Amino acid sequence: MNVHPAQSLIDRRVLSVIIDRMDDEPVILLQGPRSVGKSTLLRQVAMLKGGTVIDVDNRATAAALAADPDTMIDVPTPVIIDEYQRVPDVLDAIKASLNRGPTRPGAFLLAGSSRHEALPLAAQALTGRLHIMQVLPLAESEVTSAPGLVQRLFDLGEESVRGVVSRTTRDDYLARVVTGGLPLARVRSEKARQRWFDDYVRLTLERDVGDLKKVRKAEALPRVLRAFAGSTGRVLNVAAVAGRLGMGDVTLREYLRLLESVFLVRTLPGWGKTLGGRAMATPKIHVVDSGVAARLSRLSSDKLARRDATALTELGHLMETFVVGELYKEASWSDGIELGHWRTYDGDEVDIILERDDGSVIGIEVKAGTRAAGDSFVALRKLRNRLGASFTLGVVLHMGERGFRYDDRLIALPIDRLWA
Repeated sequence: MNVHPAQSLIDRRVLSVIIDRMDDEPVILLQGPRSVGKSTLLRQVAMLKGGTVIDVDNRATAAALAADPDTMIDVPTPVIIDEYQRVPDVLDAIKASLNRGPTRPGAFLLAGSSRHEALPLAAQALTGRLHIMQVLPLAESEVTSAPGLVQRLFDLGEESVRGVVSRTTRDDYLARVVTGGLPLARVRSEKARQRWFDDYVRLTLERDVGDLKKVRKAEALPRVLRAFAGSTGRVLNVAAVAGRLGMGDVTLREYLRLLESVFLVRTLPGWGKTLGGRAMATPKIHVVDSGVAARLSRLSSDKLARRDATALTELGHLMETFVVGELYKEASWSDGIELGHWRTYDGDEVDIILERDDGSVIGIEVKAGTRAAGDSFVALRKLRNRLGASFTLGVVLHMGERGFRYDDRLIALPIDRLWA
């Protein structure tokens, strides 16, 4: 578990959350994409809490764990296991250990690069005892040590616009979008980063997908992933994508589940069915990291800087994916915030919905332009009128310079409020 300097310099918000939850939960699983810093977090926990680290990415360690998991985990707690999914039988050994005595909070901390529910041998082993936490790529607010945006919006409402002036240039926005949040990609030049992304995608498809199941026609996966990347920020249309790829809908949905399982893509669920029958349940598709999305679609910062219609459209979808990613990161270290999108059969659409456990809602529109015109608020106003008091705020995020209040509980903010 080597620690790269780029990871050690940035404090991850989720670390304090992990430490707090180890006081309550007997088994915690950190899951998320490869190379987001899970191993670094495990080492930091070991430094703070003691315990034993078992790195299953090491072949010899994996073989020993597979041969005798009960003995391997019979060590001082917390027992910290990295890439546990390579030996899923260890979950049965953990269950047996917990059954032998009183449940001990913070006894086991696991990390994996595949979704737990996608592992065929692991699905039921620790039901009721496993607490799952997401570890996602670096948030821009972590890099700048800013507090983040979501909690400020819920706490301050319209006051969030007070004194807001942005100095972020268009070129800076483009650079952040094509760089993404994977720590080892961020420290490279653009050309070196593009090569790194190519290797990252290839190794994830070859190694992590193979850990989940034997994939029939695995050679089609890169093509499927590129097709989804070309649709990032759009409503998922399985029939259309399957048609372009010359495969059946059922097959494509299976590929989609696999790509979600290794954290390359995510689906943003449709929201608002309780508002009436006009809301659509169809999800949107997003690549988990905007830098990976840009590389898969061969979109460099130079291409996105062009002012032609194609480049502007691509930038709009990629910027939405970038913002969705930043909000998911903030939600991963916050309690009780769910994300979705609202779209109706009548054509009304809000890109992102944030809903807290108490029912309060924030709607967010993302505009890859320097102005937030009146028509940007049309769907947000309709959502406000339908929700009434539970509608906390409607926000248009844009690449312009100033924030302003547009109407009751409707504001515009520069996108860089995510990290400024």
